[in-house]
Amino acid sequence: MRVIGAGFGRTGTLTLKTALERLGFGPCHHMTEVIGDSRQVRRWLAVSRGETPDWDSVFAGYQSCVDWPAAAYWRELAAHYPEAKIVLTVRDPARWLDSMRATILKQRERGTTLPFRMTMWFSKVLGTDLAAFMEMTRRIVTEREFGGRADDSEYLVERFEQHVAEVKAAIPPERLLVFEVRQGWEPLCGFLGVPVPDEPFPRVNDTADFQARTRARLSPLLLRRS
Repeated sequence: MRVIGAGFGRTGTLTLKTALERLGFGPCHHMTEVIGDSRQVRRWLAVSRGETPDWDSVFAGYQSCVDWPAAAYWRELAAHYPEAKIVLTVRDPARWLDSMRATILKQRERGTTLPFRMTMWFSKVLGTDLAAFMEMTRRIVTEREFGGRADDSEYLVERFEQHVAEVKAAIPPERLLVFEVRQGWEPLCGFLGVPVPDEPFPRVNDTADFQARTRARLSPLLLRRS
């Protein structure tokens, strides 16, 4: 593991994943990788339930990680991989909250509807990945990161700002880059010690893209077994 992303989801993590892979720090672990791999779903479910993780097995084949679920364990990962550099993606807290409401929190609200509850029951009965994935994200994001208070907007902003402060306080400055993806290649490449590519910095996963990706990627989990 060469680079650990400590930033919350909706701070440009998929953009950072794309950039890191372009710079030679891939494959980069991201929630999209978990959705696409039944083994990852089950490993992270075990971690979320409190089982002691074998980080080297969880991240086998990866050179970097960003986004949840990994970002929720940034302290543990920073200690386990002491040579890895830490990138803390940030953005304006109010804009982050707006993005969360339009994407992750909206998806969470859909989970309370009768059709979705019936779908979850079906997945649990069959033992397929959808129920396991939803339990994992609830435990790691809703409970671990937000203390079960994902409906409290004021608290979410406070928690976001608290998280940024905690990472800055815990990681030595020479090991940490506080990064807004709108800054582009230069600060990221300078921090990682690699040349700036002769191409535009990637911009991916806006709100509309998130919604389309989520529908397309979660549907197969309903029938997929590990």
